[in-house]
Amino acid sequence: MRVLIVEDEFLIAKLLENVVEDDGYEAIGPVSTVEQALAYAPRADIALVDLSLSDGNSGQLLARRLIDRFGIDVIFVTGDPGSVQQGFDGALAVVNKPFRDEEITGALAMALDKRSRSIARRAAP
Repeated sequence: MRVLIVEDEFLIAKLLENVVEDDGYEAIGPVSTVEQALAYAPRADIALVDLSLSDGNSGQLLARRLIDRFGIDVIFVTGDPGSVQQGFDGALAVVNKPFRDEEITGALAMALDKRSRSIARRAAP
């Protein structure tokens, strides 16, 4: 599974990249803007997305584009989880900052399970 990391804080982005790779997934990025994320999106299966991006755009706006255009599952990684609940229901999960590695690992495992079930449904006669 290929995981796009969209995070504007360098140290957090590197922590996410380490967790993703330690879990055996391919990390794409990290990137910090909507434009960069959309450029890498065709290579990704899932995205870890911060709510506040360095270009001033909302992670929720990006998530809607990733879901609608590319069918990419989104997990929000945020220091402000309350703002996700204000009108966005498309994310698989919300992981609060500061996070533990296990929280990211669990969210990625849930995304992989969802993908596997979806593929199995499509393959069934």
